[in-house]
Amino acid sequence: MERMEVEIREIVDEAPDIKSLLLAAASGARLTGASPGAHIDVVIAPGIVRQYSLWNGPEDDGVFRIAVKREAQSRGGSQRVHDEFLPGRVIEISAARNHFPLDFDAPHSVLVAGGIGITPILSMARHLHARGHSFELHYFTRSVGHTAFHERIRTGGLRNFTRFHHALEGAALHDRLDGMLRGRREGAHLYLCGPAPFMTLVRETAQAAWPDDAVHFEYFGAAPQVSSDTQDADAAFTVELARSGRTVSVQPGCSTLDALRAAGVEIESSCEQGVCGTCLVQVLDGVPDHRDLYLTDEERAANQSMLPCVSRACSAAITLDL
Repeated sequence: MERMEVEIREIVDEAPDIKSLLLAAASGARLTGASPGAHIDVVIAPGIVRQYSLWNGPEDDGVFRIAVKREAQSRGGSQRVHDEFLPGRVIEISAARNHFPLDFDAPHSVLVAGGIGITPILSMARHLHARGHSFELHYFTRSVGHTAFHERIRTGGLRNFTRFHHALEGAALHDRLDGMLRGRREGAHLYLCGPAPFMTLVRETAQAAWPDDAVHFEYFGAAPQVSSDTQDADAAFTVELARSGRTVSVQPGCSTLDALRAAGVEIESSCEQGVCGTCLVQVLDGVPDHRDLYLTDEERAANQSMLPCVSRACSAAITLDL
């Protein structure tokens, strides 16, 4: 993926474990493509690339704004950002791209964020507010102290459109979501972003009243998902490469992506958690064991593509367009 150099112009502590960064092109050019829901790849260090959503508003012309949470189980990405990134440093990023777009034609939008999932949701809220569109923002966090952008939202133009929800778990969280989502305005759209367990609960709660085509979501911190169709979650299987005619064996405990790379097959990847879609490949034959959080339910059912960073095969062999 094509990359560009940007300078870190500003770093702000938004919460004890969350920093926001203002990025500007090192060349002085305008950065473009910061539509609501967009994200960028950030090169943290050689071999370490992470995706971060933009929280740009319409007034953030020509720059990118991201927020990074220090994760306790970090594989080197968020910790390096918090410990090593300083104003003035030049880093590499990708162009902005958007797999979580906002439909401005909807008569009403319900925005739901869990934790650091606020970043793309905040961008949506800022754009909807600037256009005078109807929307509501629900922001779930552990506590006020762990709520990034709390003062910005509480004292700014979004305050009358936002409801904060703190320290809710179990039945209390379920009841709150049920009360929020039980009714749906005609034509309204629902946008969700947050950690996988929270997202699963929100989506399940919304099923009764919200049609699939009105529910849009993006996960943060996703863990690989094991398909219920798989008898042996990590059974060995064979990948047949349609273009070269080669076969590659994928053993238990080894990802499809790692096996292909070990065999000399070059596949671009980024998050390697089944979230970003960078390593997407076409499936020509066989049945994938989808464990990603990128493909839609319809795309998984079609079995025409897969993400080899986390997904495997339900069949003994699978043929990829490689």
